[in-house]
Amino acid sequence: MLRKSGTLRRQPALWRRCRSLRQIKQVHALMVLRGFLSDPSALRELIFASAVAVRGGIAHARLVFDRIPHPDWFMYNTLIRGAAHSDAPRDAVSIYARMARRRGDCGGVRPDKLTFPFVLRACAAMGVGCTGAQVHAHVVKAGCESDAFVRNALIGMHASCGDLGVAAALFDSGARGDAVAWSAMISGCARRGDIGAARELFDESPVKDLVSWNVMITAYAKRGEMALARELFDRVPDRDVVSWNTMISGFVRSGSHRHAMELFEQMQCVGEKPDTVTVLSLLSACADSGDLDVGRRLHSYLSERFSRTGLTTVLGNALIDMYAKCGSMKNAHEAFWAMRDKDVSTWNSIIGGLALHGHVNESIDLFEKMLKGNVKPDEITFVAVLVACSHGGMVDKGHKYFNLMQQRYRIEPNVKHYGCMVDMLSRAGLLKEAFEFIDTMKVEPNSVIWRTLLGACRIHGEVELAEHANRELLKAKSDASGDYVLLSNIYASVGEWLGSEKMRKLMDDTGVNKEAGRAVIDGSSKDLMQSSRQF
Repeated sequence: MLRKSGTLRRQPALWRRCRSLRQIKQVHALMVLRGFLSDPSALRELIFASAVAVRGGIAHARLVFDRIPHPDWFMYNTLIRGAAHSDAPRDAVSIYARMARRRGDCGGVRPDKLTFPFVLRACAAMGVGCTGAQVHAHVVKAGCESDAFVRNALIGMHASCGDLGVAAALFDSGARGDAVAWSAMISGCARRGDIGAARELFDESPVKDLVSWNVMITAYAKRGEMALARELFDRVPDRDVVSWNTMISGFVRSGSHRHAMELFEQMQCVGEKPDTVTVLSLLSACADSGDLDVGRRLHSYLSERFSRTGLTTVLGNALIDMYAKCGSMKNAHEAFWAMRDKDVSTWNSIIGGLALHGHVNESIDLFEKMLKGNVKPDEITFVAVLVACSHGGMVDKGHKYFNLMQQRYRIEPNVKHYGCMVDMLSRAGLLKEAFEFIDTMKVEPNSVIWRTLLGACRIHGEVELAEHANRELLKAKSDASGDYVLLSNIYASVGEWLGSEKMRKLMDDTGVNKEAGRAVIDGSSKDLMQSSRQF
């Protein structure tokens, strides 16, 4: 375990056992208690574990790093490496800039051939060719341009977002015998969207490494050209999990859920171990297709695989979302309470799912538990709970939460929040209040809001208000046939046949035709929720 004698010679086994940010933080706390934060070796291990070894720990690594008065070369390079591979590559550039500024200071460290490849990778990920060119100048000044790793990183950066001529010059000057350099050129052209040039380079390449294959498969899959992607996938000499994931996610995006599941089965048959990306793609496919049986099989697979550590928050959120979209709120509820670590998206998923499926009281109860648990709601949370209030006819609570959102959490309402409020008032038959509420809105009401009112006017036989809503819809240049049909039916419901016929004639004169077999339904709350959900 942790002992203050010496350094961390007994420590590597402990770091290797850290599989989550939570475990990293526990070890960090233990280090603070036992005085290891004064030990540079311990700090290096902590930064490496947070930035590189554990996914999602880069922010914690930066927190530790920023509190070190004089970070050494290893600390800088490790943090730059972790940031370059994270969702925040900008951090890699800012840390590099700090390193470059302090290189002349007493105790400062110089960027070297291990620093530049990761900084250039970050520049390529951000698409900032101008910054990449500045880093290239630093590379030349440091005398590192001839290093193969640095050169290939320069080729990749320039090919994807910098000067293609510079990339070609670097490539032609001794790099054509390097498979990694070919991959960098192919990947760069693909990033630019020039699939034709990328394919020409790929076909010309004398030695194709797996990166090149995966780059081309990914390029075709992202464009929805799954036949071409599959043709290359079938030719890959040795596939890895990235190859499988690219094809599976490509089929999911193109709506070919059956092909995605078939590939998943093949993947397991050949002994390739699915990772988080694989399962997230498949859960998305189940959610979109409503295939609850396959979703449950995936849940069983995940429960077995993560039996010791528990599901990650990302996977748990995806499971809740899948069950909610498939209509199985019982399973969604079980998945929610089984999760050890919940974030705001977790709460949003379950609150929104319960609201959409009519479990109004449960949805609001969970929202209250969320607030008592000191989890800060976001704008999506309030859309979810306002939908619950709307479906449950809880006007007073709806107003309470709408005010709470602004006054306590300083969240400015957007059109979705206003739409939920209008829907809530409309469902409760408070049409005049709904129209008055619209006058207080700080944003322009959209066609969904006016259509919500128009539908409510039909239910309550409010012809005058319906005409007002319809005029606003016409101003919005809405040409949906349902709008005309709704107003026509409102006239008919109160015996104003002349007005009904006028609407039908207006449809004919403007060339708007009701689609065959398409009913006009009141799905405004569902539309608002689906358009705002991130879960």
